[in-house]
Formats: sequence, C-alpha cells, structure tokens
Amino acid sequence: MAASCPLPVTQDLPTLRAKLQGLLQFLRDALPISRAHTVDFYTESVWKELVDLPPETVLATLKRSAAEAEARPSETRPLVEAERGAGITDFPKIFCETSQKLVSVEAFALAAKYYSVQNLGICTSFEQLLVALQGNQKQRTGAYVKPVEFMNMKKSHEVQAMSALVSSIADYYGIKQVIDVGSGKGYLSSFLSLKYGLKVYGIDSSNTNTHGAEERNRKLKKHWKLHHTQSRLGDNELALKMAKEKKVQNEIKYKADIEEVCNNSLTNQEKMSTSDFLPDFTGSVISNIRNQMENLHAQPHHEENLSFGNAFSLLDLLPVNAIEPTSSLQLPNREMSEASKEKRKMTSKSSESNIYSPLTSFITANSELHDIIKDLEDCLMVGLHTCGDLAPNTLRIFTSKSEIKGVCSVGCCYHLLSEEFENQHKECAQENWGFPMCHYLKEEQWFCGRNARMSACLLPTESLFYRAVLQDIIKDCYGITKCDRHVGKIYSKCSSFLDYVRKCLKKLGLDESKLPEKIIMDYYKKYKPRMIELEAFNMLKVVLAPCIETLILLDRLCYLKEQEETAWSALVKLFDPVKSPRCYAVIALKKQQ
Repeated sequence: MAASCPLPVTQDLPTLRAKLQGLLQFLRDALPISRAHTVDFYTESVWKELVDLPPETVLATLKRSAAEAEARPSETRPLVEAERGAGITDFPKIFCETSQKLVSVEAFALAAKYYSVQNLGICTSFEQLLVALQGNQKQRTGAYVKPVEFMNMKKSHEVQAMSALVSSIADYYGIKQVIDVGSGKGYLSSFLSLKYGLKVYGIDSSNTNTHGAEERNRKLKKHWKLHHTQSRLGDNELALKMAKEKKVQNEIKYKADIEEVCNNSLTNQEKMSTSDFLPDFTGSVISNIRNQMENLHAQPHHEENLSFGNAFSLLDLLPVNAIEPTSSLQLPNREMSEASKEKRKMTSKSSESNIYSPLTSFITANSELHDIIKDLEDCLMVGLHTCGDLAPNTLRIFTSKSEIKGVCSVGCCYHLLSEEFENQHKECAQENWGFPMCHYLKEEQWFCGRNARMSACLLPTESLFYRAVLQDIIKDCYGITKCDRHVGKIYSKCSSFLDYVRKCLKKLGLDESKLPEKIIMDYYKKYKPRMIELEAFNMLKVVLAPCIETLILLDRLCYLKEQEETAWSALVKLFDPVKSPRCYAVIALKKQQ
C-alpha cells in the first residue's frame, strides 16, 4: 500500500447540484435544437421552427466565436458574472420568450462554452491525483515498451494514461486484481497485466471479442518478451562497453605493473593492492552496480523479477574481485551465473502465467461477480469507453459489491443509453436505467432524447443533406411520413446524389423505377441553395454537444456522491480531447481498510 497522502479536494454534492440546476435552465430552452432530427429537417421546416436568424448570420457568428475562444480560451466572464446564488442564471437573452426561437447566437455559444465540463470547474487534476495516490513511492513499472507498436495512436494514448491511473489506485489499496468490463479487444487488460503485473479479468459480452482478445494477448506476450529482451540488452550495452574498455586498460596496466613488480622486491610486491591492478573499477562503475543491487533488494518482489537478470548480467561482465562479497551475495562468480540463469527461468515461467483472463459475460447492475470470477477478491473495476448502459451499471456494481474498492469508468456511445423518462407512455419492466442516476434528475424526471445524445456523433454535413432531401422525396412520392427502417452507411459508397437515392430506395424496399432521374435531380436543385441551413443547424448542435455530455457526467458524479459507500469521487480528464473526444473518467474510491 502506498504512503497515505490526502486525495485532492473535490466539490461537494450541494455545489454540484447548484451547477446542475444552472445547466438545466439553459438546456430547457436549448434542447429542442439537439432533439430535432436532421432527417426531418426539410419535411418539418426545422429551421423556421427553431431559429429566428438567417443561416449565414449563424454560421458567421459561430465561426467568429470559435476564433475568439481559441484566442481567449478562458473568456466566459459575462456568464460568470451573470450567475447568481445557487447557480440559477440570468444570462443575456438567448431565446425569444414567446416563440422560443434562437435570437442570439453569441449568447448561445457563450452559454454552451460556460456549461462545458472544463469551464464549470468540476474536474480534478489528473496529475494531482496521481501524486496523491502514489504518495512518496515511485510508481511501479515493468519492462519499458512502446504500446504504439501494437496499437494505433489513439488507443495507445488512452491505454497508457488509464493504466497509469489504475495501477496507482491498485498500489494505493495494495491489491492485485482488476476487472475490465467491456474489455473488447483486450488492449487495456493486456497492458495492465504485462506492464504492471496486475491480475486482470477482461469481461466482454461478445464471444468473438473474447476469443480475439486471447489470441491478441498471446501475440502481445510474444512481442513483450522480445521487446523486454532487447530492452535488457540495451541496459547492459553501456556496462559491456565499459567493461571492454577497462579490459584493455587493465591489460596495459597489468603489463606495466608486472614489469614494475619484477624490478621490486618481494616485500614491495606484497604491499601491492587490488586497486593497483584495477584503479578505475573501484570508482563509479562498482558504486553504480552496488547501488543497483541494494535497490534490487529493497524493491517489491514483482520488480525484482523484472530486474534481477539485469543485475547479474552486469556482474558477470566484471572480474572476480571487482566487487566485495556482501551478506546477500556470497556465491562465486560461476555459481552466481547459474543462479542468474535459474532466476531467469523462474521469471520466464512467471511471465507465462495467465494473469490476463478474457471472459464472456453480459454485465448488468445485478450481475453476480462470484458466478463469473471464482477467485474474486478485493479488486478494482475499470472500463475504457464502455458503451451505453454498461458505464452506469459499472458504477452501480461498485456501490453494491464490497469487494470492489475503486472504479474508473470512461463512458461512450451516449446514444445507446436507456432513459427512464423518454417514453413514459410506454410500459417497461426495466429496473436500472442508464439515465438519470442521481436523485435530483429523477425528481425532475429529466430526459435528453436519443437525438440529443447523438449530437456529439454527427456525420459530415453533405451526408445529412442527402438524407434530409431523400426524406422529402419519400414523403412526396411514396406518401410515407415516417419510416422505421434505416438506410445505414450508404453515403460513403455512392458516387452522386442520384446514386445515393437509387441505393437507398432499393434498401428501403421502395420501387425506384417509379422515379425518373429528372425528378430526383429536381429535388436536389430545389434544396441545394438551402444546404446552408442544415450546415448552420448542424453547427448549433455541435456547439451544444458538450453540454449534453456535461449533464450525463454530472448525473453520474452526483450519484456517486449520494452513496454512503463512496469515500471519494471525482471527474478527471484522462485523455487529450483532440486524440480522444470521450476523455473524461468518473472515478470513485472506498475507504482504505
């Protein structure tokens, strides 16, 4: 267990609820923009219904706001000054009180920026958390490896940051077991087991993912062993070079000393010391190796496994009398080499042990972990980009299972979340919903809607334009106002709008021969000048998207703050948002025993 250090101070539940109230007041007026479906953009005259400004004005203002935000990233003073009391706000007029249409793009963009996670001041510093968790101890590490060699840049960035945090939490509690829910291809699980020596169970609902992870882990182990060997050789290269140089120096010095010995008396010969033969070996080289050996014995056992071979290989390069024997190193040089070989064999066997176990299981809030993991013990539960309801269910499992001492969850795929109050007229026996989780939002019966949750995953504007015009064609020519079937990812496979419409109609089971080419292209010409409306509306959704994510993350953090089992909880930006847009981790810890 790491030296106990105070964890960073986080905002309490009343403060978070106050910020949540301010966010809700803004979203009550703004959510209709996020909830609007771009498929129905032209058929339902969405622009006229929600925006009381020309699209050119909206685009120009948003571009100017973006440029100003880049130049002055922390400039939200007008909104900060407008916020009063418990977070209820009195912002500049954004929406018309009568029509509820957007009337001020500047105020809209400023409010959206203020209510993003980063500007609300609800995040805890990743660096401060690592320092507190590690205390005065150096974070344990295994062999150095560049994960980018077997992962893409995005995944490498995510895995390195998250594994550093998870291993620090494991050290903080003095535990070895980690459960990786929604483990997918097993990159995080493999890295945690190979680099940090943790015993990881990777659980995924897909049997294909589980088998793929097993094969991938086998390849990673092979890669890891090769890289570890190369790394160890690199560590010894300097000592080898130095030893060769010393050997040449020793031979020269030895010849000179022999000549001198021959010219001196036996008495003088007896006065000669080892240092006369090895004048430089008693300096920095021996001192460094002796320090390494002392550090070796002070390290935990798992670190000893990783560095023992290095220490002995350095000793094997030196003359027999170069280092004075210590109480822990009484073996002759030959026996020491044999011990080194035996130690390496033991280390190799240890590294081959299956400390990463992929398992196939569908995890819910009510899953019995003892049925899935037979040797369940005190552990951590982690999830890297867990989809939909899996992220909130991970937090529920943490609060309900005494064995789980900490949780680190990075969610994604918000559009797959189930919402308790989205379809209240429909009967549903579901017990645990993905959203909302906290008491306050449950009391408010708040819901975002699927379109709002999807706003952070928008497609290129032209593909949205194609789909919106297609919808008007289907309505006018086939009399279908609502279509339950989806066209899917056809846009990228099409050479033109005409090609797109033909393929979509075929997929939807509609008679494409009913529509000649001229009618299709007339629709394209009719709406092409209005494409700027869709582009501007799409930009409004993009600006609003961080507020939707803030709401979901605040809901999860407030839920954890409400639980008696939670001793400490926080929201931490783990990743660079440019490399990984879903970059926030919800973290919670229980009391140390």
